Amino acid sequence: MTLEAETAARSSSDDFSDETSTFGDRLAHAREALGLDQAQLAHRLGIKAQTLRNWEEDRSEPRANKLQFLAGLLNVSMIWLLTGRGEAPQAAGVPADLAGEACLADLRRLRADHIHLAEQMARLEKRMRAILA
Repeated sequence: MTLEAETAARSSSDDFSDETSTFGDRLAHAREALGLDQAQLAHRLGIKAQTLRNWEEDRSEPRANKLQFLAGLLNVSMIWLLTGRGEAPQAAGVPADLAGEACLADLRRLRADHIHLAEQMARLEKRMRAILA
């Protein structure tokens, strides 16, 4: 059986099992639980859809910084995403209060990223002025 056929068989199965699931299985399950397709999640992560497909098919894994962001977007713990231990996301839609919390978490992350980028830009500008002076 080819890798694509195995992936299709896994994703079409309704009985998701944390004990036998891989990182890719858990990623796909969490994405589907939020009602997102691969293109939507890839866009939110700022990556190519093919990269996400590779993660879900266990061909590659995200770097640590993307993994943390991914867990936040999917409303799952990094431990569950990596190992399957802990609470799996429920496929029955996201309650409004959890969706709001996810938005707030995204906003906090973006603010932190913005502050970090602004600091980097200030340092770079200072270095450039010193070089050009």
